[in-house]
This record gives sequence, C-alpha cells and structure tokens, in this order.
Amino acid sequence: MTRQPPPFAPFEWMIAWRYLRAKRAEGGVSVMTWISLIGITLAVFALIATLAVRSGFRAEFVDTIVGANAHVTVYHIQRTGEDGQPTRTLPDYQAMAERVRQVDGVTRVAPLVKGQVMATGKGRNAGVEVFGIAEADLIEIPRIADMETGIGNIVDFDMGIAIGSGVAQVLGVGLGDSIDLISPNGVKTPFGVSPRVKSYQVTYIFTAGRYDIDRTRVYMPFEEAQLYFNREGVADELEITVEDPEQVEQYTRAIGEAAGPGALVWTWQDASGGFLRALDIEDNVMFVILSVLVLIATMNIVSGLIMLVKNKGRDIGILRTMGLTEGSIMRVFFICGSFTGLIGTALGVLLGCLFAIYIDPIFAAVNYLSGGGVWDPSIRGIYALPAELHLKDVLSAVGLSLGLSFIVTIFPARRAARMNPVEALRYE
Repeated sequence: MTRQPPPFAPFEWMIAWRYLRAKRAEGGVSVMTWISLIGITLAVFALIATLAVRSGFRAEFVDTIVGANAHVTVYHIQRTGEDGQPTRTLPDYQAMAERVRQVDGVTRVAPLVKGQVMATGKGRNAGVEVFGIAEADLIEIPRIADMETGIGNIVDFDMGIAIGSGVAQVLGVGLGDSIDLISPNGVKTPFGVSPRVKSYQVTYIFTAGRYDIDRTRVYMPFEEAQLYFNREGVADELEITVEDPEQVEQYTRAIGEAAGPGALVWTWQDASGGFLRALDIEDNVMFVILSVLVLIATMNIVSGLIMLVKNKGRDIGILRTMGLTEGSIMRVFFICGSFTGLIGTALGVLLGCLFAIYIDPIFAAVNYLSGGGVWDPSIRGIYALPAELHLKDVLSAVGLSLGLSFIVTIFPARRAARMNPVEALRYE
C-alpha cells in the first residue's frame, strides 16, 4: 500500500514557487496577479489608515473634552429666588461642593459662575463665554494649565483673566494687553438696565486643542465673576472631575444624592453623546465599505489563478499521470493564490503602519503642496489630523484580508484539481 504524502508537502511548495516565479511567456504569473497584489496592498493600507485615523480622532476628541471640561456638571432645577424671579443658582454651593467631594471616585469639585459677554480689544469684537473659577481649581484643569502650550504664568490668574488662543487671535491681543468685557445684564437704572463694561488685563493665554474652546472661552477669578455677573454669594454650577471619565455613569447616582434634592446631574457623555454615537456609526459604515474594497481586490486573485490554471493545463495532466492526487494539485494552486494575498496583506500592513506613524509630516507635505487650508479647525474642531495604531485594528485588517484571500482561492484551486488529465493532454 502506497503511503500518501502529508498535506502541503515540500514538493507542493516547490511546484507552486516555480509557477509563481515563471515568466509570463512560460505560462507563469499573469498581469492579473500583479493587479490583485497591488489591489490588496492598497485596500489593506486604506483599511488600516482609516482605522488608525478613526481611533486617533476619537481619542483626541474625547481627550480635549475631558481635559478641558467638567466630566460631570451639577445644576439646580429652576426655582424661585429671593426676589421672586426664577433662578438656577446654587446658594449653598460650598456645602454642596464639600458633600460631593466625599463621593468615591470624585477627584475635583469647582464652583463656577458662567455668563456670555462681548469682548473688545484693539477695535475688534468677539462673543465669549466667561467661566468664573478659583485659581486653585483652574490649575487642576489639564488642557488649560498646560505650561507647554500656554503663554504666561497661570499663577498670575488672580491679577487678570485667562483667554483662549483663538480669542487672543481674533481680538489681536497678547500677554499684558487689556480687553473690555461688556455684559448686557448690568446695573439697573430708572431708564432700564445699563450694560456693564469692565476692563481686564490678559495674564494667561491657553490652547486647549479644540477650536471651539480656544475661540470662545475666557476664565475670570471666581470672586470677580460673582461681582461682574451679579452672583454675590451664589454659584451657577459645580464642575466635577472623576477618576474614570469613560465610565462616568457609575458616579452620577452618588453625585446626585450627595448634591441633594433639586440637583440636576449632566455628564460629558450627555453633552457629546450624539457626536460620539455618530462617530461609532461612521466607523462601522467605513469598515464595511473598506471591507468591500478588500473583497474586490481579492476577487482579482480568482482571475489570475484561473488564467494560471489554463496556462498550466498540460502540467496538471502530466502531474496527475505521475501520481499526484487531486488534493495535491488543489494545494499547489491554493499556495499560488494565497501567496498573493499574503504578500499583498504584508505590504498593506507595512504602508498602513508607516502612514499612521508619520502622519504629521505626510499631512504637512500635503498641506504645503495644496497651498494650505486642507484642514479647517473651525469645522473639524481639532487642529490636526490624528492617528493611533491599535493592535486590534491591525489584526482585524489582516484577518479580513487573509481570510478573504484564502476563501476566494479555493474555487479555482478546486477547478484545477478536478481537471481530467486525459482532456488536459489530448491536444498536447
């Protein structure tokens, strides 16, 4: 009894390798094979690059939110104030803040006074949002108190105000300059409410990394904001940060109970949840679309392999008459087709990883060649195109490409294996 050789024996690899490196005139690799190789490379590259940019954009977006904004905000349900007018201020904000600080996982609690005003400087105007906050609380905001991106010394905050780099650019002011803040809710007179105008010196300029924050935000000392916005003895809200902002929901119940009756808890995910969900939907759609591109690229393997089978019909007949089984023939052509997918996938992974690693110089070159203006931060919200490589994304791209390459290779390989040797040699 003749012992059958094991699957993927050395001679099967040798035959497949000879077919792959044979010249086209000898019936070797066709132009379609090269097209499928390039197509798989580009498809895998596009998939990895897209996944990396998607991950980087989401990470940068979330980091700018949790790094410059409250993770949790506590308001007060609208009630009637001492003057009989509806108000949402917090008269007992200090006691409330102290109770919230005792909640496990809460790292910072800062009372805020907020208001929207008109800022003027050097003949220019800009609408800004003023945050009244204590200096000790401002220093603990990572994206604001970053000495590498900020201009000036944040410890001088109590001597003036801190403004975003976008506000400074619009108003044309710098460190040490003065700007006027104009509030429509000023002093009440017999002739109506007179706007309140007050001049402040710029003592610190920050860059949070998000256009909408840098373009509109101004920080003012807490006591000064209370006077300016007629909030003596009260605060508008509590700004709270937690240990794990991605799991902020697990803190909201305890924070609400600590804040007391009438408190309304609002998280950063509530504020940006719609955008984050849109990102997740877009991610899934993009993955499906790019998966179709990978499928189209791998389908070219079928065309090239069918042409290779046709050109090697005489060889198949001779090999069968020499004793090669259908399984051996199938494995030879399976190796030929899958090898194309393997090389294309490897090249695509290499290009995709290089793109993600060197995205900054690549983006700078594209921006330079196009004359600038490729990335508009006022629309995108962040100043540059980020990218983050994750092993999970790379493995998903590799698994998809190799899986499709192996599957589509089976059909022409089976066709070659089932070829009748008599018919293959009849006209030779």
